[in-house]
Amino acid sequence: MRKIERIFRVMLFIWVTLACASQASSDEFFSVRRVYDGDTIELENGMHIRYIGINAPEIAHQDKPGEPFGLEALTLNEKIVLSKPVRIQGDQESLDQYNRRLAYVFLRDGTFVNQEIIRNGLAHVLYKSPNITYDAVLLKSQQEAMKAGKGMWGNWKEKAADYIGNKHSRRFHLKTCALGQRTSKQNRIPFGRKWDAFWAGYAPCKKCMGQGPID
Repeated sequence: MRKIERIFRVMLFIWVTLACASQASSDEFFSVRRVYDGDTIELENGMHIRYIGINAPEIAHQDKPGEPFGLEALTLNEKIVLSKPVRIQGDQESLDQYNRRLAYVFLRDGTFVNQEIIRNGLAHVLYKSPNITYDAVLLKSQQEAMKAGKGMWGNWKEKAADYIGNKHSRRFHLKTCALGQRTSKQNRIPFGRKWDAFWAGYAPCKKCMGQGPID
């Protein structure tokens, strides 16, 4: 029975993936029915979309407090896409672990929504291979936002510390983090500031540092 259940789950996952792909081709536009936060929306057909390549601060939900700039990211996302038609473009992987469709989102005028959130300093780049089509574009926009001190990058203050970056995953860790310490020597890159790690396109390890740049 267990083998049959595993086969059924695999086939169900494949079916959902193909169904999502057929419902949201790159040539179709769908109205945005709901905005959950700075990087997640719901379309008129009920499909939940998670923006590829970015990570916005969390907003308060259930018993968890919100993070700095979480509401600002939500507000900007609503301003850009709520009740507007959007086109979604996928990449190599279609779904995340919560069965949300992973996508790059565009308005009719060509506005690249993922990039706009980054450009305003209200999300940071989240590299995750193999979905890296616009990685260079998003990183350039992040660096421009950092230089301009926009959003979360404004009034930046931090003390020098030792961080371990992983060239393969592009995550960085506190020196004491067990995950960071397991990084192979050939994949290690040291950072003396979080700022430098973000500038290089690395994202913080959630296990040791939480969601985003602001402590």
